[in-house]
Amino acid sequence: MTGSLFPASPLQSERSRGSGSVEPAWDSPLLEAPSLPGDIRLGTSSWFFPGWRGLVYEGTHAQTTLSRKGLAAYAQIPLLRTVSLDRTFYAPLSSVEYRRYAEQVPEHFSFVVKAPALVCDAVRRDEEGRGREANPHFLDAAIAAREFVLPCLDGLRSKAGPLVFQISPLPEAVLGEPATLVERLNAFFAALPKELGQHRPIYALELRNPEVLTPRLMKMLGGAGIRYCVGLHARMPEVERQERALQLLDATAPGRLSGSFPGPLVVRWNLHRGFRYEAAKRRYEPFDKLLDEDILTREVLARMAAEAFKAGQMVWIVANNKAEGSAPLTLLELAREIAKNLV
Repeated sequence: MTGSLFPASPLQSERSRGSGSVEPAWDSPLLEAPSLPGDIRLGTSSWFFPGWRGLVYEGTHAQTTLSRKGLAAYAQIPLLRTVSLDRTFYAPLSSVEYRRYAEQVPEHFSFVVKAPALVCDAVRRDEEGRGREANPHFLDAAIAAREFVLPCLDGLRSKAGPLVFQISPLPEAVLGEPATLVERLNAFFAALPKELGQHRPIYALELRNPEVLTPRLMKMLGGAGIRYCVGLHARMPEVERQERALQLLDATAPGRLSGSFPGPLVVRWNLHRGFRYEAAKRRYEPFDKLLDEDILTREVLARMAAEAFKAGQMVWIVANNKAEGSAPLTLLELAREIAKNLV
């Protein structure tokens, strides 16, 4: 354990507040989390929530301050070993911007990074999210490589975790040809870079249309070496069905050993069962307590995480505030459940 894991003196804390810096919350209940193996990485969707005072951050800070200065403090909480870079969905980042993030976190830390909507959304949308027209860059591997994969790997390097292509809700014209969609996805992933120097990307696919979650898709992903990201969202089936789909992928992956995962487990726990995003946001703000605990989902995810780890695979699970009310507290309870499954 390094010196950064020990609380600062009161004088140091006062100086830090005066200088506008952000310090970790050293009396946080998150410090009571069990110590999990390093290959199990839990984290949140973004990190800049003022309501996490006393959970992640010491003192009160504006969201803009936490966005700019909070990541280093977040990464000092031992439970938090990853975070989802969600802003990358809305606009590509440069390698310099990725490098700035990497420089703020320790070596054991890695990022889950969302690919831009530029290549993940079949339609161009207005400010309210309504589709306006077809997106000519949908599943364009050349643009994805140039604008996302290569800058991400160049900037984050060893701190690049799964690169998640979250496919936005698809129009009927695309959904009406499921075989063509699977073929397009297969060609898209096959054309993406396989490595940058010593760094090999982990690609994962997340969906927003349950009708796309088919055996045909899972077999394609398994054969292509692409991970299915278990995305828990109002639009998608509950975790039990997605686990079964992942098992089909794993059963068809090349080189699979009996009873083992052929690749890492990637999970994004986005929303509470049955909730819509805006309703959950209104109910849960300021995201400082658990209001609707989803014990069943937690138990399934903990078992999946333990099974993947025992099979020698990495685990990334990212929780959103809208899952149960407070992502840091969700992870605390999830860590406790995972620890029980590792015994």
